[in-house]
Amino acid sequence: MSRYFDPFDADRPLRLQCACGRDHRPDEHDAVMARDQAVQELQRRSETEDFQTYSREFIEASLMKAIFPQDAVRRRFLRAVGKGTAMAAISSVLPTASLQAMAQEAGPLEKKELKIGFIPITCATPLIMAHPLGFYRKQGLDVSVIKTAGWALIRDKMINKEYDATHFLSPMPLAISMGLGSNAKPMNVATIQNTNGQAITLHVKHKDKRDPKQWKGFKFAVPFEYSMHNFLLRYYVAEAGLDPDRDIQIRVVPPPEMVANLRAGNIDGYLGPDPFNQRAVFEEIGFIHILTKELWDGHPCCAFGTSAEFIQQHPNTFAALYRAVLTASAMARQPKNRELIAKVISPAQYLNQPEAVVAQVLTGRFADGLGNVRNVPDRADFNPIPWQSMAVWMLTQMKRWGYVKGDVNYKQIAEQVFLLTDAKKHMKALGETAPEGAYPGFKVMGKPFDPAKPDAYVNSFAIRRT
Repeated sequence: MSRYFDPFDADRPLRLQCACGRDHRPDEHDAVMARDQAVQELQRRSETEDFQTYSREFIEASLMKAIFPQDAVRRRFLRAVGKGTAMAAISSVLPTASLQAMAQEAGPLEKKELKIGFIPITCATPLIMAHPLGFYRKQGLDVSVIKTAGWALIRDKMINKEYDATHFLSPMPLAISMGLGSNAKPMNVATIQNTNGQAITLHVKHKDKRDPKQWKGFKFAVPFEYSMHNFLLRYYVAEAGLDPDRDIQIRVVPPPEMVANLRAGNIDGYLGPDPFNQRAVFEEIGFIHILTKELWDGHPCCAFGTSAEFIQQHPNTFAALYRAVLTASAMARQPKNRELIAKVISPAQYLNQPEAVVAQVLTGRFADGLGNVRNVPDRADFNPIPWQSMAVWMLTQMKRWGYVKGDVNYKQIAEQVFLLTDAKKHMKALGETAPEGAYPGFKVMGKPFDPAKPDAYVNSFAIRRT
């Protein structure tokens, strides 16, 4: 039988589609079959005993690392009380279920049919891939993942309860909870969807302007005001001596429109999410100036979250969602799965990007548009922990650039929004000194950030609005 058409087969209707009978063009047949095989292989891997053990331990280890950012403290605590007591002590690391329940057990679901929004970028890889791989179904959930045009629409649909949960930019739940740019509505970050995964991309006409000191008058795009993209771009140019509000222009452009705006000359560059940095290289209209992991290695980008109200009303459903997304994160963290994942999430209903572009992002072996092929395995990574110190840093940048006025209770807001707040009271009940949440320090462009001294950090910058 022909793999394309059968015009002389009296027993088959003549349709101008693939002869396999499925709804795709004949020239798409090989790619569709390859995607199907990738889904089947990833599903097979997810059902192996080895991955089941890995996934369970990944979830438990992720939560433990969040509570004990300093490994020496974790080891001292475990030696003092033992594993069983330690698990009891951290049983409410999330306010909805115990550590064991989050990792293993399923309670009766309050709601099964869910709508989850996403923007078509690789940052949403765990949330997206959980759909075709059946991770939501395994948790008893009937999930529709809905491609959404932009972040303002994501925000509005969450506030209006049109979505049950969503792909967020990690600063967005902080802003929405504080009523910045919208009516205030308490939101929570359950997991970080990805770390790193961004870059500054410039138009090819600027290959001779690699020094940001030369960017005065440039027009840049970011996907949203309350985004790591905006905050990191501002930080980067300010370190070069430029005022991001006076010396350059920063425009909000939805990620899928960034490449077209670069091609049209409407912008000189953007600090955007992948795969659109790599897509500009693929189209030969842009080059990757710098990966954001080179500014802050391990920085958060996007998050998975929902409203505090949804969690309170649907705790078992939320726990099931959490398990599905963390299982996908565990699979995405394994380099051996990245090429197959690229095949699964590239189609039109998800990212709608050439598989080669997505694979370059996920594997970290990529052309940079400057004639180099680079190998950066953690160009994008999927560490799910919503460190509260990350939230504090985001709040310092909101204050630095005038998005929030007056005094900020950094710690209180971080612990209300980033869901790692209750374990310490159980530790205190056992007579143990509890860590003050998940507050590891880190460096941004070589400058240390102490989450215990946020206002001093804000005031340490020469260029700021405060």
